[in-house]
Amino acid sequence: MGRDTFFLTTAIDYVNNVPHLGTAYEKIAADAIARFRRLRGEDTFFLMGNDEHSTNVEKEAVARGMDPQKYCDMMAETFQEIWRKLDISYDGFIRTTDDRHVRGVQKLFAEIHRQGDIYPGAYEGRYCVSCEAFYTEKDLVDGRCPSHNTEAKWISEKNHFFRLSKYRDRLLRHIEEHPEFIVPAIRRNEILNVVKSGLEDVSVSRSSFRWGIPLPVDTSQTIYVWFDALINYISAMGYADGDARFSKYWPAALHIIGKDITRFHCVLWPAMLMSAGIELPKTVLGHGFVSFKGEKMSKSLGNIVNPLDVADKFGPDPLRYFLLREVPLDRDGDFSWELFIERYNADLANDLGNLVSRTVAMIVRYNGGLVEDLLSDDERTGELKSVAESSIRDYSAAMDEYKIDEAVQSTWKLIRRANQFIEETAPWQLAKEQSKREQLLSALNALLESIRIISVLLLPVMPGKSAQIWKSICLSGSPDAQRLGSLGWSGSVVEAGRKVAQVEPLFPRIST
Repeated sequence: MGRDTFFLTTAIDYVNNVPHLGTAYEKIAADAIARFRRLRGEDTFFLMGNDEHSTNVEKEAVARGMDPQKYCDMMAETFQEIWRKLDISYDGFIRTTDDRHVRGVQKLFAEIHRQGDIYPGAYEGRYCVSCEAFYTEKDLVDGRCPSHNTEAKWISEKNHFFRLSKYRDRLLRHIEEHPEFIVPAIRRNEILNVVKSGLEDVSVSRSSFRWGIPLPVDTSQTIYVWFDALINYISAMGYADGDARFSKYWPAALHIIGKDITRFHCVLWPAMLMSAGIELPKTVLGHGFVSFKGEKMSKSLGNIVNPLDVADKFGPDPLRYFLLREVPLDRDGDFSWELFIERYNADLANDLGNLVSRTVAMIVRYNGGLVEDLLSDDERTGELKSVAESSIRDYSAAMDEYKIDEAVQSTWKLIRRANQFIEETAPWQLAKEQSKREQLLSALNALLESIRIISVLLLPVMPGKSAQIWKSICLSGSPDAQRLGSLGWSGSVVEAGRKVAQVEPLFPRIST
């Protein structure tokens, strides 16, 4: 990973069903981080993808009377359409049926085999078909999968194994010496306990399953889906082909995954990389889950039931805002219609929407829309400037630590202070006296300056509305062309001489 590059990934998704709210949360959070890094001027590559070699995927294809590959092709289009609808700005999309991925898997397997870390053996134990995971008896709850509460089936077959146990001490040392490797701390402690309790070698092939990548050393078997899937992070970057992109971006700066699959990403994956002599990713972030509670509906929402359908009616940004504001990455959270409507009306329609529409309306009303070069340094403006600059600092610090919810709150600190500034300066009163005209225009320009900064800070969370706000105050360029390093309160009016016009409400209220 170069000094100015940032490679981040999300978990690749099984395609036996369409994405749910929790899946969308992970992608939206990753997108916000990617957009923030681009605002920082970093060469960012954001990877997503689909996991297609799964027992569950093959079962779903058969149930629909479809060839597995054609089914996966159809679902790849469905997934990517949903991600486009949610304004996810991924740079690469990998599918485990892609030729480049197959080559990557076979190359890494061969490298690990060359190190003597693959050997034939017999597997007998419990296996959960739903999460495609092998379980020891101590990991099960009354013989059932802890994630799906379904009975883990007993499997007995001849397979090939990876010497995971060989890397126990080295893995433990890496985790202890690099506290940033696994975040948040609760996930790190979980994995430390797993590693300290001892690691068993793991089966990395299946003899009873044909929908997968053939094992290079025994083509009668296929590579275990998790051993296959994890390799997507390097196969997508051209690992098998000596692609310059791999050497440029690897190691990954950040893997973003659900807390239920941390063992694969923080134990199996790093051990595989150690075996092959490949540098480990810098950070694995295991986020919490998002649950959905139906509760209160409204007239405006009509027949919307699935939160992912909010984007069809209101655009993706209200959903993005709600999830990133309400659900910190380090814990679980809930989506309810009641809280969504409350946040939408209070934060988006009232705080943000009114700030923009009132400011533009007053410039149109009191100066024909003309933005003149008047910006004083009086006490109230100085206080607003101070809040703006502290918001930028707090925002950047929070995003650096992947605390997106805190970054959102830092932005809202400026939004609320700007609204308070309107009440304090009362432009409608200043407009009544010609002698206070300069004071009036300076106050309005201070609000414009706040909105300019707010537009940039909002970009990672609400990219569509960020661009709309930028356009509504008639600035040239776009917020995503700005750089956080140079973002700050300007000593003079930016692009003075331009004219603004009345704008449509950014967030029409949801009537209840």
